[in-house]
Amino acid sequence: MEIGKRIKNLRIQKNFTQEELGERTNLSKGYISQVERDLSMPSMEVFFDILEVLGCSPKDFFDKNHIEQRVVYPKDEMTRFEDLEKGYEIEWLVPEANENEMEPIILNLEKEGEFKEFSPSLAETFAYVQEGAVCVEIGMKRYFANKGDSLYFHATEKHKIANAFQGESILLMVVTDSYL
Repeated sequence: MEIGKRIKNLRIQKNFTQEELGERTNLSKGYISQVERDLSMPSMEVFFDILEVLGCSPKDFFDKNHIEQRVVYPKDEMTRFEDLEKGYEIEWLVPEANENEMEPIILNLEKEGEFKEFSPSLAETFAYVQEGAVCVEIGMKRYFANKGDSLYFHATEKHKIANAFQGESILLMVVTDSYL
């Protein structure tokens, strides 16, 4: 079991940044990041403190047997994150999607907005441009897609997505969860 991924998912569901979770647990943002990437394992005391802040009991955290497969995910369960500085908003369409093999999101890019740069990985990315136009940088190459176009790429080089439209651009994206 990847404890870090489960902690990250709970944090995102609570709309906490790593910094906010760190402040509430007296831990650094860097340490929270290491725990979420399974690079550090918290002590039992710290682990229980994190779960308490995230509103999850240890039993619920580890008990996957009582969970029945979900098929429908109502709109009110979707989680949003907005970065005003970079001009984007992400809407996670399925709670706990980052624990699955696929992570479906809606990405809204404001005029001149750009999504953060990602490091190389084994992930695959699919995107459908619902509105506007985007520029996808993969390594040293740029690709442009307009409303109605689809994108599909392997993330083996650093990559990012930026708005290439004079208004808002909206993408439906599905990214697999595979790291180098």
